[in-house]
Amino acid sequence: MPSIHGEFWQAAPLTHSATLRRLLYEALTELGRDPTEIYRSTNQHRRLPAPPIDGRLSHDEAPLFWSAMDGLTGDPDIGLHLGEVMKPRLLDVVGYLMLASRDFEEALRSFLRFQHILAGGFNAQLQVDGEQARLIIDLNYQGFASLRQQMECLAMLFLKLLRFISDDEFHLAAVQFRHPRPRRLGEHRRLLGVLPAFACAHDALLFPATLLKRPSRTANPTLHRLLWQHAEEQLAELVENELLNRLRYLLGLRLGQADCSLQACADELGLSAGALQRGLTAQGSNLRQVREVVQQARAHELLQGGQSIRDVARACGFAELSPFYRAFRRWYGITPEAYRARLLKTEDG
Repeated sequence: MPSIHGEFWQAAPLTHSATLRRLLYEALTELGRDPTEIYRSTNQHRRLPAPPIDGRLSHDEAPLFWSAMDGLTGDPDIGLHLGEVMKPRLLDVVGYLMLASRDFEEALRSFLRFQHILAGGFNAQLQVDGEQARLIIDLNYQGFASLRQQMECLAMLFLKLLRFISDDEFHLAAVQFRHPRPRRLGEHRRLLGVLPAFACAHDALLFPATLLKRPSRTANPTLHRLLWQHAEEQLAELVENELLNRLRYLLGLRLGQADCSLQACADELGLSAGALQRGLTAQGSNLRQVREVVQQARAHELLQGGQSIRDVARACGFAELSPFYRAFRRWYGITPEAYRARLLKTEDG
């Protein structure tokens, strides 16, 4: 554990592919908008970081852009309209893998295996229940609920991509969104073909499970194997998007808000509890250790910010003060009050 005087652990920022932003900028231009001006407007009070050398972007930079989009454009359905004009291009190696797959199920499994090449914040899953399949496309951010405009745009983009992969045979049975129901739904019905359900547990596209066994006309097993190997190499290079870091990020989202048990975290990450445990063991860790590192970092941050002890305990996932005090003494050897006094003394010089 970090010491009182040492550097506190911070998760490496999750990243996403610049391809998604390129598609967005092209769509804004298609709608007669200036993407550079919109981006500058959303960041007018912030110093913009230098463009990354590897072409990847910080995942948590996206919410500011999407949260301001409808206000800056004056279009309450801007996400849907951006998705409407977006070209269903193949998304990096992941898209080519989907195209070379033997059937629709292998195409989706390929996307799921390498989704974090596209975005570290993806928690996409495929669930099959009898005659219905559900592709969950959750994309999470620290400090933000599901972003309406982004998710509606993403739903449109996925719909186009899945139709392209399946030679226009893919069709929606239903759409689910986590964000609240908007006042007007005419554009949702026109563009998605169905009336979505809102305030759901996940952002998801539902479709007939029979489509999963649809053979692909572009199947190429040899090419698929080569692309798979290439994608594995790319994924291995993304240390910031690896399982341990994504679990830290997820715990940061769920602490004090939702169940942080092994099963709950595994479900959210699209893994079995055993697979998550094995993945952590392979990296010399376990859930308790990771959770405590996140709790300790949060406790330090909130105490430094002047939060009450009770609020700090609750935000760290403790329902009662006594277990929080025991954990805090284990971390630092002193009480939260004494630790905060030490922080204030350090700040005063």
